[in-house]
Amino acid sequence: MILGAILAQRTNWRNVELAIKNLKEAKVASLSALCHLGPKKIAPLVRPAGFYQSKSRYLYGLARFIMSRYGQIEKMKKAPLEKLRSELLKLKGIGPETADSILLYALDKPVFVIDEYTRRFLKKHYQRFFKKLKISDKDSYERLQKFFENNLPRDVRLYQRFHALIVIMAKSELRGKEKR
Repeated sequence: MILGAILAQRTNWRNVELAIKNLKEAKVASLSALCHLGPKKIAPLVRPAGFYQSKSRYLYGLARFIMSRYGQIEKMKKAPLEKLRSELLKLKGIGPETADSILLYALDKPVFVIDEYTRRFLKKHYQRFFKKLKISDKDSYERLQKFFENNLPRDVRLYQRFHALIVIMAKSELRGKEKR
């Protein structure tokens, strides 16, 4: 999940799967293995995900951070949400969407992810409703995130499922448009 959050930046999931497959086949799909490998050796493995030079540095930096600061994911999960988010956002190549994806899906922290799928969902299905609330799909990441978090129970599984359903629905709608 953590590797996928970085690899998914500005690419489609099929390419991410190819990059993860390469990492698994090379037996380096773990944070500790990536720390020992280094960005130059990671780069050709993640090439299918695009921007592979940058992404290899981001993966390496994230892996080193997690291993040196926490040693393991289970220990990281015990840290407070605000502290983890702040630490992740300080790392090169990790913005709010990537940090929140890691927090929600890998670390089970209750934070709602705002991505392009969420924005499309809002624009298509709730444009009139959100106008009354003075909310728009063009609002800042933080404003949209607060909207969801203030109007849904603070529950990790609910956030995971709701966001996943938004992604599934958006992808389905995109496939429908492609077939026309």
